[in-house]
Amino acid sequence: MKRFFLLLFIVIFTFSLLPVNADLKEDERPVFSADDYLIDVSDAMPVDALAECAAGAILVEAESGEVLFESNADERLPIASVTKVMTMLLTVEAIEDGRLKLDDVVTVSENAASMGGSQAFMEPGEKMSVHDMLKAVAVSSCNDGAVALAEHLAGSEGEFVNMMNARAGALGMTSTEFVNCTGLDDNEMHYSSARDVALMSKALISHPLIFDYTTIWMDSIRDGSFGLANTNKLIRFYDGANGLKTGSTSKARFCLSASAKRNGVQLIAVVLGAPTSAERFAAARGLLDYGFANFSVYHPKTENISPVKIWGGKEEKVAVEFDKTPRLMKKGEESKIEEIVELKKDVKAPVKKGDVLGEIVYKMGDSVLFKSEIKASSDVEKAGVWDTFVDILTRVLYGKTK
Repeated sequence: MKRFFLLLFIVIFTFSLLPVNADLKEDERPVFSADDYLIDVSDAMPVDALAECAAGAILVEAESGEVLFESNADERLPIASVTKVMTMLLTVEAIEDGRLKLDDVVTVSENAASMGGSQAFMEPGEKMSVHDMLKAVAVSSCNDGAVALAEHLAGSEGEFVNMMNARAGALGMTSTEFVNCTGLDDNEMHYSSARDVALMSKALISHPLIFDYTTIWMDSIRDGSFGLANTNKLIRFYDGANGLKTGSTSKARFCLSASAKRNGVQLIAVVLGAPTSAERFAAARGLLDYGFANFSVYHPKTENISPVKIWGGKEEKVAVEFDKTPRLMKKGEESKIEEIVELKKDVKAPVKKGDVLGEIVYKMGDSVLFKSEIKASSDVEKAGVWDTFVDILTRVLYGKTK
């Protein structure tokens, strides 16, 4: 009961900070919704019930990229404001490569100010920092902020959408087409899939900066005069939640890309087309619970391998490199893995960078789980007659090779 009254107070307080807009359409959700903020998100939906609830769903371990669960993950579906995952990705990438700064000032255009749905009620000509714009988009899904950022970065929303689609292609998102940066329009040509949403979500959380925004529960912009509260209720009520983006329209129904990290394991749960807001959170929670209960990430223990001897080369040895990509394991198995380094013998020059010189075998008992190739990190040319003569002379005079 105390929890109910606390949530009720938060809703009343946050609504008191906002101007009223009576012209919003039924499927264009405002920044705050009392229904959303009083929903109980403590329930978790069993993963075997997801197919009946969500139009598409997937659970991915973010570091390895491995899929832990999927249900209709490749169907093209409307994703509403989950679209803003890509909008935020392009913004964060622009910040990190120096094309954009957090303290840059963005001027709101008439087009940006005209956006309906979730918004910060920005006025044409209003100026706001990239930091506050990104906060408004990440926390409260503000459409006006998303368009203002897009126009500032690309010159127009249309050009920004071209950037979105190009980035989607580069990420291997084969079931996605964007027509805007908000997901606001129920346009049949604007779609994605649970798998593709997971791909762009994985790319977004590879930039730690985004967690400065997606982990905010309540904050404000305009020097505290406009309140923001996170549309992703898991941020407040799920242990380890650190993102990422909600979305809902009458056509897309209720969507969510939820990310959470526990004990070094970062998961991404995508739920598309849930019938209600409560069910999308329950579905995401069920996926995350399943992942944390059953899987862990194994980090290879082998850190260094001695250079490999090369016969008949201008260099006596060559340094090696090998894949250290973490692997997903069933929980409890990571401590039972044995790593065995196997190197080729009598390797003769010439050797090219990338030539396979051995492998690391990962075993559990008598079973081989996986292997990792050991490769030459540079070229080694074959020794000529003069190199051989100098080598022999050095051995005779000094008792060692050159």
